[in-house]
Amino acid sequence: MAGHSKWNNIKHRKGRQDEKRGKLFTKISKEIYQAVRTGGENPETNLALRAALDKAKQVNMPKDNIDRTIKKATGGLDGVDYEHVVYEGYGPAGTAVYVEALTENRNRTAAEIRLAFNKNGGSLGENGCVSFMFARRGRLILEAEQPIDEEELLLLVLEAGGDDMQVSEQTVYIETDPASLDNVRGQMKQLDGITIAEAEAAMIPDVMVELDNDKAEQAAALIEALEDSDDVQHVYHNADFMP
Repeated sequence: MAGHSKWNNIKHRKGRQDEKRGKLFTKISKEIYQAVRTGGENPETNLALRAALDKAKQVNMPKDNIDRTIKKATGGLDGVDYEHVVYEGYGPAGTAVYVEALTENRNRTAAEIRLAFNKNGGSLGENGCVSFMFARRGRLILEAEQPIDEEELLLLVLEAGGDDMQVSEQTVYIETDPASLDNVRGQMKQLDGITIAEAEAAMIPDVMVELDNDKAEQAAALIEALEDSDDVQHVYHNADFMP
């Protein structure tokens, strides 16, 4: 696994998201809605929907919210179509920032994203300006109820199609090829005492940028401002938030 900085950044991001669990409902509802609109309402055949439903479960999203969203998406209630939009730019100290959004109003979302960059030491760039610094990878985070036999688990991960694994206390970070993500997730679900906290195809940076305390605070403020938008689904970056 490439360095500890990626792992530290995941914990940094996950901690912020845990504090805003309620706001995640809106984002996950959009993800469920769009997954159903594009791939149908059967999670067995719609992998995007299955991933979105897993996220809903992780944040204890009420079943009524989920059912209402699916009903909207299948035409049972009036709804809208969301467009997937990517924004790229630079944060403090030249860090690369890659933003994925679902929106029904591109102009509104673009204005929000630009304002977040401008107010927090960054600048919104052209499409393609930073995407080459990232690779689409499968990413899983597992939480174990008891100490892990790392060698045994690594063997299972590799057999399922995973590429590598890192363990911190009783939390496991796994990277896979995106095509292997669903199989690895399925194999990990069968393990006793293991909970899948996160499983998604993510943009993983090739090179991290170390930040001093001032720049780290500024970068954290930028990421938080971007994530605060209801339209933003994911914010990926290569800022190295060292512990």
